[in-house]
Parts: sequence; C-alpha cells; structure tokens
Amino acid sequence: MKILTLVFVSALVLPVAFVAASSANSTSNPSAVTTWNIDPVHTSVVFKVLHMNVSNFYGRFDKVSGTVVMNDEKPAESKVELTISMESIDTNHEGRDKDLKGPNFFNAKEFPEIKFVSKTVKKDGDKKWKVDGEMTMHGVTKPLSLEVDMVGSADTKMGKKAGFDTTFKVKRTDFGMTGMTDMLGDEVTVMAGVECNAAK
Repeated sequence: MKILTLVFVSALVLPVAFVAASSANSTSNPSAVTTWNIDPVHTSVVFKVLHMNVSNFYGRFDKVSGTVVMNDEKPAESKVELTISMESIDTNHEGRDKDLKGPNFFNAKEFPEIKFVSKTVKKDGDKKWKVDGEMTMHGVTKPLSLEVDMVGSADTKMGKKAGFDTTFKVKRTDFGMTGMTDMLGDEVTVMAGVECNAAK
C-alpha cells in the first residue's frame, strides 16, 4: 500500500509548526515580544489521506523546526516560520517511505523541505489567531491560511513553554504531485501540535 501526504504546520502551525524570521520593530515594548523556538521532541505533525476510498491512512513527519515570534501588544507584528524535513516522513513501512521520498511523490532529494512562512497574523479571540502565509512543497509555493489555537503556556521546571494546535487541508495535486490519484485521495489533512520553548 502506498501513500501520499503533505504539513503544517503549519505549522503552525505552528504551526503548522511555524517559525518567525525577525523580531518586532523598535516602536514595540520589548517585554511584550516573546520568541518561541519549536521543541522538536514534543512537536507532532501528523497527516491523513484517503486510501482506495475505504479508509483513512495516517503518517507523520519526525523532524520539525521553526520559531514563533509573538507580540502581545501588536499581534499583527507576530511572525511564524516552520520547516519540515522530507527525509523524516514516517508511515511505519520502509518501502512506502522510500517511495514517498522518491520522484513519484515528494522527490526529497530535489525538494528536501516543506516550508511555511507567515505573511499576516491576526488575533481571533481568546488564545486564537488567524495566520495567513505561504507554504512551499515540491518546489511549488501556494497561499495557506491557518486557524491556530494556543493550548497553554506556563513556567515549568523545563523552562517557559507554550503549545499551539492547528489543522488544515491541502490538495497534493496543487503542488504538482499527481501520482496514484486512482488509489489515493487528493485532499490531505494535516494536524500539528507544536510545543515551544521561550528563547533565552
């Protein structure tokens, strides 16, 4: 059985998890700005795709990195950037993983990463954000909108931490991946649970 998928991120988030590339501008209160580094050990990016119209198949990406910069006073100045390693795709089957990394699907040698970079961040209620940006996958860049929830934040014995969740859908054919459209769904659902550490 073969399979294709995306992540987010999003990313994030984070966020697909998401990574911020720069700090807030000089007019902001520095204490209102927090830079969060994605904790790869406690971050999960999982996807599902329909297989032969009979079941949902799940896989994951094991290597995710990035940064989230949050500006509490000026949310619009917040930024997110997320990178996923294509070599880290894991579907619990070595042969299938090799095929997904190959030229029929992600072509990991030529396109080793999935990347999400935010363009705008808007507060959307208590602990909720709308993050609009661009995702690049398989050499194709497309706009992507994320609804991001902050799960929680706390000072822990492991330092200051925060967690974010997002779920989104993409069509793989939009990114030039047309293999096995007779067996695999075009739409891929991506679920990202991103845990971050406050930068020191």
